[in-house]
Amino acid sequence: KQPWITSLGVDYFLGIDGLGLLMVTLSAVVIPFAIVATTRPEQSKLYFALLLFLQSGLFGTFTALNFFHWFIFWELSLVPAFFLIKLWGGPESRAAALQFFIYTMVGSIAMLLAFVGLFIATDTFDFVRLAELSRSGELTQLATTKLSGVGLSSDSVMMLLFAGVFLGFAVKVPLIPFHTWLPLAYAEAPTTTSMVLTGVMSKMGVYGFIRVLLPIFPEQMREVLTPLLWLAVATIIFSAYAAFVQKDLKRIVAYSSINHLGYCLLGLFAVLQSGDDVALLNERAAALNGVVLQMFNHGITASALFCFVGFLEHRNAGARGLDDFGGMRKVAPVLCGLMGITMFSSLGLPGLNGFVGEFLIFKGAFSLSAWATALATIGLLATAIFLLTVIQKVFTGPVKTNHTWVDLTVAERLTVAPMVAAMFVLGLAPHLLLQVVNPTVMQMLAAVKF
Repeated sequence: KQPWITSLGVDYFLGIDGLGLLMVTLSAVVIPFAIVATTRPEQSKLYFALLLFLQSGLFGTFTALNFFHWFIFWELSLVPAFFLIKLWGGPESRAAALQFFIYTMVGSIAMLLAFVGLFIATDTFDFVRLAELSRSGELTQLATTKLSGVGLSSDSVMMLLFAGVFLGFAVKVPLIPFHTWLPLAYAEAPTTTSMVLTGVMSKMGVYGFIRVLLPIFPEQMREVLTPLLWLAVATIIFSAYAAFVQKDLKRIVAYSSINHLGYCLLGLFAVLQSGDDVALLNERAAALNGVVLQMFNHGITASALFCFVGFLEHRNAGARGLDDFGGMRKVAPVLCGLMGITMFSSLGLPGLNGFVGEFLIFKGAFSLSAWATALATIGLLATAIFLLTVIQKVFTGPVKTNHTWVDLTVAERLTVAPMVAAMFVLGLAPHLLLQVVNPTVMQMLAAVKF
């Protein structure tokens, strides 16, 4: 923590805990994975420079503890992503990049206005200080006094500030109904850019919910808890159904990503249920630990899934429809085997990394909000159906006679092998992550009034 813009009381404040460490590690794993998996594009120096620029923005976002420069890093990650989609994307890349930029920018502006309001009220952008003021009750008093000119009650002022920050994160995740930018952006982006978008950038929204909204606006979240839980459930069910009816493999993985992050938000929102007995504390800890593990494990699995879709697309002259494939296990058994493992990880098969986070989320959330958790199981069933449908249509059946398929090359096997190995390691030894995350989770829960 160093003085920076003293006239505004802004410090250059960086810090890392278990949550930040996992997100920084995820960025440090997925982006090099994407670079190695990249088929050298035109203007490759610019392409790789933008990926590294994006990584810098992500590192800053996951370590900054002062809104002023946290917001700078947040926006710096948007710029390279926009150009990666626009310059190297598919036929509709211009529309996809523009839609991505507009949605994210609208959310960012709402968030900026909310934090300007908080600064006017408190004279600080410091996340830690704002959380302390919120816990003591001073934040509401200061906001009411300093922002009295807006003509709203204290509860309305705080709810308005909460809504601005919430919108910025809800667009980034995205929550239904703020999701319409994502399928087009993921489908039109180059495959390796899609790996980064789903593997790391989608986690920025959930990270913001945990790092900013949970400690600063817990009362406001609790006031609208039932609608938030409905949004999480709707996100889970709708995205699973949308994935089921898609024919484009990239769009299937895109909606699958929304589905899995919906589980994260279900667990996070369930944590806000009132009650302070020890049993509920344990369930909150389970749910929040599950959320963080799900973020990390989904980043590994989803980026690998997009990589496999890229391999299929490369072998099929750019076509990636479900009906464009068939009988792949006969001609490309290694590709199908490794991709199958990745899909079962996404499904949450015990023994693979996708199981642990989902299990903890459902374990904790069921005790905290049984009705929402029960409804969310519909999404689990739909997820199993659409993933098994992909396996059936791509891996089995007659081989397409108009194509000459080849299995993974040695280079491709070496590219994906570490990620697939990580799925087994983190599935069989989840304590490797839990021992890093749990102390941070317990500290966060202790700092929030329930």
